[in-house]
Amino acid sequence: MILIADGGSTKADWIAINSEKNEEFRVRTLGLNPAVVAEEELYNRIINMFQLINIKEDVSEIHFYGAGCGTPKPTAILKNILETIFINAKVFVSEDMLAAVYAATGKEPAMVCILGTGSNSCYFDGEEMQMLVPSLGYILMDEASGNYFGKKLIVDYFYKKMPKAIATAFEKEFNLDADHIKKNIYKEVNPNMYLASFAKFMFDYKDEKYIKRIIKKGFQEFFKCRVLPYHLDSNASIYFIGSIAHYFRDTLDKVAGKYDLKITDVIQRPIDSLLEYHKKNINV
Repeated sequence: MILIADGGSTKADWIAINSEKNEEFRVRTLGLNPAVVAEEELYNRIINMFQLINIKEDVSEIHFYGAGCGTPKPTAILKNILETIFINAKVFVSEDMLAAVYAATGKEPAMVCILGTGSNSCYFDGEEMQMLVPSLGYILMDEASGNYFGKKLIVDYFYKKMPKAIATAFEKEFNLDADHIKKNIYKEVNPNMYLASFAKFMFDYKDEKYIKRIIKKGFQEFFKCRVLPYHLDSNASIYFIGSIAHYFRDTLDKVAGKYDLKITDVIQRPIDSLLEYHKKNINV
C-alpha cells in the first residue's frame, strides 16, 4: 500500500493506492504544517484518522508533500512522526510546491504558483524547481494568500475602512472581540489557518467593489514579488493552485494580462492530478 498526501496548513488530503495502482480510499485530516503546528498535535491529527491507522503496518511508502516542509528542521520532524506511526514504510517528505508542480505540469517547463492558505511560486525547468526567494511564511510573506486577505479584512474592519454594509455582514459572520482574535493569533495552534478562515467571507461578496479592490491589489503584489522577478516570456505556461486562485480566476486573469502574461490553468485541489502523476512515475 502506498499513501500519497497533499498537506496544506488548513487540511491534508490523503489517497491510498494498492499494488495494482488502484485507489483504495481517500481521507482528509486537519493541516499538518510542521512549521507552525506542535509535534504532539501533528501526531494526534494523524493517529485520530482511523482509516490511516487501520493500514499503518501495510503501508510500504509514503509520499507526503506539505506546507512548511521547505526547510530541513520541520521536514525532519514530520518525517520522524510518519516513520514512528507507519513502521514499515519508506517516507518521502517534500514541500507542497513540488506537489503543485507535479499536479500542474508533470515534467513540462512552467511557472507554478500556490494561492491557498499560504502562497508561493517557482519556475520548473522540466527537471528542477527554481525558487528565487524562500518563503518566510504567513507573518512576513504569503502575498495574496488566504491568511493575507484574512489579515486585510480584520485590519480594515477595525480601522473602519470596510464599507458599512459589508462590515455589518462581517460582524454577523465572525467573533470580532479583540481578545478572542488576539488569543487565536498569538496563543492557539495554526494562527495562519485562523486568519485564512476570514478570507472565505470574500467568496460570498466577490462582486462587491471593496472585495474586488483588495483582491486585485493582493494579486498585483503577488505578481510583483513572486512572478515578475522570473522575467517570463509572454508565451510561458503559468499554473495556479488553490482556492483563492480558483474563486477569483477572473481577477487573476486580468492582473496577469496587465503584465502581458496568460494563465494556463487553475487547479483548485491538486490531489487528483498528483495521484495521476504518481501512478505514471512510481513502481508499486
